[in-house]
Amino acid sequence: MRRRWTKPSSLALCAALWGGASLAAEGTAAGGYLPELSDAHLHTIARTSDEALRIAAVTALTRDFSAPEKFEDLPAGAATVRPRRDAEAFSQPSGNMEFDRELDFKVGNGLFRKLWVSSPSSTRASDGLGPLYNARGCQNCHLKDGRGHPPAGPSDGAVSIFLRVSVPAHPGAEMPEIAEWIATEPDPVYGSQIQDFATVGQGAEARFEVSYAEIEVPLSGGERAALRVPSYAAADLAYGPLGEGAMLSPRVAPQMIGLGLLEAIPAADILALADSEDADGDGISGRPAIVWSIEQGAPMLGRFGHKAGMATIREQSSAAFASDIGISTPLHPDVWGDCTPAQLACRTAPGGDDPERGGFEADMAALDLVTFYSRNLGVPARRDVDDPQVLDGKRVFYETGCPACHTPKFVTHRLDAQPEQSFQLIWPYSDMLLHDMGEGLADNRPDGRATGREWRTAPLWGIGLTQRVSGHTTFLHDGRARSLLEAILWHGGEAETQRDRVVSMVPADRAALIRYLESL
Repeated sequence: MRRRWTKPSSLALCAALWGGASLAAEGTAAGGYLPELSDAHLHTIARTSDEALRIAAVTALTRDFSAPEKFEDLPAGAATVRPRRDAEAFSQPSGNMEFDRELDFKVGNGLFRKLWVSSPSSTRASDGLGPLYNARGCQNCHLKDGRGHPPAGPSDGAVSIFLRVSVPAHPGAEMPEIAEWIATEPDPVYGSQIQDFATVGQGAEARFEVSYAEIEVPLSGGERAALRVPSYAAADLAYGPLGEGAMLSPRVAPQMIGLGLLEAIPAADILALADSEDADGDGISGRPAIVWSIEQGAPMLGRFGHKAGMATIREQSSAAFASDIGISTPLHPDVWGDCTPAQLACRTAPGGDDPERGGFEADMAALDLVTFYSRNLGVPARRDVDDPQVLDGKRVFYETGCPACHTPKFVTHRLDAQPEQSFQLIWPYSDMLLHDMGEGLADNRPDGRATGREWRTAPLWGIGLTQRVSGHTTFLHDGRARSLLEAILWHGGEAETQRDRVVSMVPADRAALIRYLESL
């Protein structure tokens, strides 16, 4: 019997945090980084020790798979939104947003969907594109606020995937403020990513190219799966060869839902899950991505991006404006975006910097609105949580060891300025840490503290709606996996044991596992 969805009550959800007891306490920071520094951008209200104990009890892993857990169908707590049957499932405001805050969400949506034009232009509020860029607007990559994909064929452009590029750094480029930092530098000619579009009179940097070779994976019960092994290249380089030792890494645009809730998870709770030396011997050794925050001028916990290279939604948004679209903001003030000094025509092209907007192409007010929009894209309610096969798949998920990285539950900070994200029980299925995923998924390109084999655990909420929203079922950082099963089979490194269990389990368990993931 299908449950009827009803809008959750914040009061009822908060009440769920006040039952039971716990032996666990709040974790401490790892690697010498203070949680209060990592959360400096949030106006938080400190937890009491009693609260911490009760939260630990609520977020503990279940051992009962006979029925759904309390509030399991509300992955974003009171911010959960009604599930939709159309492609707008990821484009709704937080379910607990007050009416007088919805205007900011809608204006932010307009800026997110805006198509920028080149300068000079009569539409002064929309000029400043490029001169080199990957897309004309945020929505072009995050179509319907969903997941991007690699080109499906020769006629399909590479709009929602691009190539990051870097070269080994010169001596002295280390970052002493952050331990274990792996120093790299942008390519001296092409910058930090390859832009495959350009405004009139400029030359696009290169053309994105990908080819695949298929390998078969035998599974238990006589079943088989096929994986495609990608090869990437920046073809038709317009500004000469890449720098010596250049490292390329493809990045698909991720889905946008629940970002504000991920930002609101206390850093201490994430750091408490880190086990860089695998002290508990479970084979999992997640590490926090500590990054330099240009917004705070200090080290912070990285949360966003495939390698957790950004600390806050505002910084992530500003970096995307600069590198993807070529739009300047107060955090990235260069009007030429990612163009390097070697690209003189790009550097000297007219910009859209406007004195009425503080000399930026998108001022702080615009950046704040896009940040508010991105922070408040609601997570849809779970479907079929009480379906017997889904419950059996949940058992398989837990018994296989998937929660060792895909941590099911957190409770967010109490936030005095962000009521939508404040004190919510959420189910993102991610520990937000970096993990070695093996040679098969390695891009061999370090990014801050992340090695060429490490990736941030991707949140799983909403993953079952990918086809509905994005029109495809490609997964992982480069979209190589064409199904959830293929994505699992690419897991290696720290997740090799779990991958092997999926390969060898009885087909009925494997089917139930996929059914469970599709319900998220």
